[in-house]
Amino acid sequence: MISRRDFLQVGMAASALVGASGFGNWARLAAQQMLTQDQLLDFDTFGNVTLIHITDIHAQLKPIYFREPEINLGVGEALGQVPHITGAEFKARYGIADGSPSAYALTYNDFSALAKEYGRVGGLDRVATVVKQIRAARPDALLLDGGDTWHGSYTCYQTQGQDMVNVMNALAPDAMTFHWEFTLGSDRVRELVEGLPFAALGQNIFDAEWDEPAESFESYKMMESGGVKIGVIGQAFPYMPIANPSWMFPEYSFGIRDEHMQEMVDEVRANGAELVVVLSHNGFDVDKKMADRVTGIDVILSGHTHDALPEPVLVGETIIIASGSNGKFVSRVDLDVRDGRMMGFKHKLIPIFSDVIAPDAEMTALIDEQRAPYEAELSEVIGTTDVELFRRGNFNGSWDDLICDALISEREADIAMSPGVRWGPSLIPGDEITREDIWNVTSMTYGQAYRNEMTGEFIKVILEDVADNIFNPDPYYQQGGDMVRIGGMGYRIDITKPQGERVSEMTLLKTGEPIDPARTYQVAGWASVNEGTEGPMIWDVVESHIRKLGTVTLDPNTSVEVIQG
Repeated sequence: MISRRDFLQVGMAASALVGASGFGNWARLAAQQMLTQDQLLDFDTFGNVTLIHITDIHAQLKPIYFREPEINLGVGEALGQVPHITGAEFKARYGIADGSPSAYALTYNDFSALAKEYGRVGGLDRVATVVKQIRAARPDALLLDGGDTWHGSYTCYQTQGQDMVNVMNALAPDAMTFHWEFTLGSDRVRELVEGLPFAALGQNIFDAEWDEPAESFESYKMMESGGVKIGVIGQAFPYMPIANPSWMFPEYSFGIRDEHMQEMVDEVRANGAELVVVLSHNGFDVDKKMADRVTGIDVILSGHTHDALPEPVLVGETIIIASGSNGKFVSRVDLDVRDGRMMGFKHKLIPIFSDVIAPDAEMTALIDEQRAPYEAELSEVIGTTDVELFRRGNFNGSWDDLICDALISEREADIAMSPGVRWGPSLIPGDEITREDIWNVTSMTYGQAYRNEMTGEFIKVILEDVADNIFNPDPYYQQGGDMVRIGGMGYRIDITKPQGERVSEMTLLKTGEPIDPARTYQVAGWASVNEGTEGPMIWDVVESHIRKLGTVTLDPNTSVEVIQG
């Protein structure tokens, strides 16, 4: 972990790597509650190369609220390490003052109160302002998109990703990689990729039949910035066929493919690359392990796990940058590259406070144009909320509590399951709930709400399987997401136990009785990866439930007891 001193010197062979984070500057200003756009974007240009990183936008074109996780547990070597610290511990690690805009941006504490004080975050017209200002200072800066871009909203669903493609083309990235994009279906993905004016990268996207790199995606792209030759290598989400429906993209296989990554690093070096950058959708812990196994990577721009870290993490000679999600942050990384190697860096995580950063007028007009045909549907008010609605965290969030309640009520089920996805903005008490808000937490191309009979034994198998995807101590066996959310049932989980032994004390909440392994229960859920799943769409189920409630109220969820050893 890089310390918060102004400069850090790390021995690298015969020279020293010098690194600094700009977070401390805006954190101090934020603590004084005097933040302005000029202060937020202030950056003393350093070295000769600039990288701009955005990732996991999830089709959020407009400013939103987004609450950071309260629980983000690490296991094995990740225990107690960033990004697996939250709240007070996170603030202490980075010297963040309580109640400051930086506390609002980076932690969950007092979220609703701070949201009322500091406003929404994100908005791609604000991101455009930031990108343009960086490019004004460093015209050949490289803008790199970490994926999960063409997914996650009403308009993205209705246009099959076209709204996001149009807006991102205007933002003009130099490259992107992929994850949820593939759930548009392989034909649509290829159609969109063929029209991109920038590189579509994924060294681990292979033709499933021939087990060779897929033709529609490049493994890497040679670029130049500041007179420096740069090899940018793409790394798509490795576990696509497990975490998402493989029948939507049967032509492709994925995987981490360390050996091929090493070959690509060696190849770009042989082609003259003085700097090697991996644009990754692995997830942070997987990126840390990859950095330890693959030599020659200078920078990993990390995505997928939605972590927002105000300082890079150093693994050997590789710096790893985590830039949050939902358009809430932009990372700027300046690098000093001399004699074919990275000699130093300067980094700044820029929070996109939408009330501080002026929107770019051209981008605002383009965004409004994409949304105009759907504005009536988007803005229709379905209900209101008296509680904070959020999703992030290893276990149940209140949005998913509401979704599970809707599934139990509307589908007449005993138990409900909602997938542990990380995407989805937040709402604060007193907010209206529009149709857009519901779609922001449910939009996907396989959103059917099923109702099946499951035995207690099978329910435990599901919980154990998902738990191992999250809490396996080897990052390469962690396949993304958070714990499946459960409604109508409580349980105890010991994350230190091996697979099959983590979950116990399963209880049916409406009776207080233990779940009987041999008994059959009616279980409703959504987002099944199985082809041919039938049922109403989840957004319709949730909308119907909220209309009946009028005003959403939820009791604190205490049904999951977590043991950390």
